Amino acid sequence: MSHTRDTPDSPARLVGVYNADGGIIGELTYVLGKIRGVTHCGLCDITHGRSPFPRRDWTDALGSLPLPMETVHLNEMDTPTARAAGGTSPVVVYLDGENDRILMDPVDLDACGGRVDDFLALVTTRLAEIP
Repeated sequence: MSHTRDTPDSPARLVGVYNADGGIIGELTYVLGKIRGVTHCGLCDITHGRSPFPRRDWTDALGSLPLPMETVHLNEMDTPTARAAGGTSPVVVYLDGENDRILMDPVDLDACGGRVDDFLALVTTRLAEIP
């Protein structure tokens, strides 16, 4: 299975979009919302847990993904990512320029329960379903 476009300069990739803006104000707004129980991000649970820093098992797992993956905040999305996400967050999108789509939605991310292994298994399953 090869999830790459025919043009070598545009490889397929995964982008995880957090349910928060980046920057100091965005991060503080998210943290305060989380403390008050009005904000949640299943992707944050997977990548950071309760820490402000990425979890070691997450950074270790990135190398085992079948495609490169980056994570961005809402205000950091490029146009293809924003188009594929369609206003949904948190989300993981698959981008190859032809089959751009949501790979994992908020329900999928929450179902992982913050477990990196469950995330990896679901990503692998979903990628196998892409033509």
